[in-house]
Amino acid sequence: MSQELYDKSLEALRGDTPPEKRNIWKFGTREVVYSALGAALFAALSWVFNILLPMVGTGNVSFRVPIVVPMFFGIAFGPIVGFITGFLGNILGDLLSGYGFWFWWDLGNGIIGLVPGLLSAFTTDMMAGRSILIGELGVILGSFFGVGVASLSEMWVSGADWATVVGANFVPAFLADITSGLVLLPLLMLAYGAVVKSRGRN
Repeated sequence: MSQELYDKSLEALRGDTPPEKRNIWKFGTREVVYSALGAALFAALSWVFNILLPMVGTGNVSFRVPIVVPMFFGIAFGPIVGFITGFLGNILGDLLSGYGFWFWWDLGNGIIGLVPGLLSAFTTDMMAGRSILIGELGVILGSFFGVGVASLSEMWVSGADWATVVGANFVPAFLADITSGLVLLPLLMLAYGAVVKSRGRN
C-alpha cells in the first residue's frame, strides 16, 4: 500500500477527510420542493405575526421572527432556494394579511434569503463554529441590503421623505430582522446539522 493511500485511509477512519465543495447553484427537484416548503412556511408564519404582533408606528413593519425562515433555507439549501423562499413567501404572506402586493418589499425579503445562500459556499458542517459565524454574517448583510432596497423604494413608491424611510422603515425592520436572525439562525443550523449527522449525510 502506498503512503498516499495509507494517509487517505487513515484520514477517512479519523473523519478528517475534507468535505466536497458545495454547488450552491444546484436547483433540481429537491431544491424545488425545499423552495415550496420554505415559501409556504414563511407565508404562514408571516401571516400569524403580521396579524398578532405588528410593530405599532413603524410603517407596517411586523415583529419579524419569521424572517429567519428564508435566512435558514438560504444557508442550508443555497441562494436560489433562499431567494424564492423570501420572495414568494413574502408575496403570499402579504396577500394573506391583506397588505396587497409590494414588489420591492418582496424583492427585499428575497435578498435576505439570497445573501446567506451565497455565503453557504463557505460552509460545510452546519454545527461548526465557522459555519455559524458565516451564517450570522449572512443575517447582517442580507438584512442590510434587503431592508435597504425595500425601504428606499418607499421614496418613489409612496413619496416618503428620507427621515420616514430611515426612521419608520429601515431601522425598525433591520433591527427586528437581525435580532431574530442572530438569535434563531444558529439554533436552526445546529438542529439541522444534528439531523444530517444522525442520518449519516455529508
